[in-house]
Amino acid sequence: MKKITIGARGSKLSLAYVEKVKNIILEKSKDLNDADFVIKTIKTSGDIHSDVKLSEIGGKNLFCKEIEENLLENNIDIAVHSLKDMETEQNERLIIGAYIERNDPSDVLICNRIRNFKELVDGAKIGSSSRRRELQLKKINKNISVLNIRGNIDTRIQKLKNQKFDAIVLAAAGVKSLNLESKIGLVFDTNEIIPAVGQGIIAAQCRKDDRKIKDLLKKINDTETNLCAIAERKMLETIGGDCETAVGGLAEITNNNLILKAQLFSDEGDESFDYRFTGRDVDAVNIGKAVGEKLLNLAGKKFKRR
Repeated sequence: MKKITIGARGSKLSLAYVEKVKNIILEKSKDLNDADFVIKTIKTSGDIHSDVKLSEIGGKNLFCKEIEENLLENNIDIAVHSLKDMETEQNERLIIGAYIERNDPSDVLICNRIRNFKELVDGAKIGSSSRRRELQLKKINKNISVLNIRGNIDTRIQKLKNQKFDAIVLAAAGVKSLNLESKIGLVFDTNEIIPAVGQGIIAAQCRKDDRKIKDLLKKINDTETNLCAIAERKMLETIGGDCETAVGGLAEITNNNLILKAQLFSDEGDESFDYRFTGRDVDAVNIGKAVGEKLLNLAGKKFKRR
């Protein structure tokens, strides 16, 4: 039997996500074993240019492009991504075959001494590569200085240790996946810091015409996470955002009702527009579209679709 090749970035976090996907497949497919899988690490543009702002080297798909190319060229059978790194529009020959049950979607502060973010004094240096996070953090405390930081989680934590920053902001999902919870000084409430679209979700992607792999991934797809991802990504697609767009969106399901809350900042970054909508979870696409349209309406000329 042909081995199943899973492709992903070579970072510790990406490989942890690959192991998670592989282990769930093994749980759901008793006819497979560990020896049936091959892991292929792929260096992406985002990894190669790790010291440059993403917006300066072409935007969002920089952590997925080369992996997707390997998928299209049949070098791998499954691509594993952090959903928040993926473009809302996929290549027409590819499909997300499974959304893995969502990890903690919140953002966290990695720091040595900080316990109250609002009390930080003038000039406190916070490391983040996200414009969304920068503007959200400055809404809580205008005294801080947010500086660009790139690299994997270990690299960023090392920069904190070297005292280049007073704190850094990371996604809780990544920190917890690497068993680094002890480094967390503060967890931001998702009503205060609305996370990036897709944050905390692992996506397993495959070729549309690969029926065997599609059937395999169907077994591990989490329906609730899938619906939340659809709503969030439709909102992002509707506003026409790019990697520099400061926007957050989080969908949650309770009793078959899907609640999507979102926040969009103006192009100047001096205003934010918030909206929350509740509907039936099966209407995920329409909910995402409605929220995106409402945000555009609220922002008016203060936000330009890319």
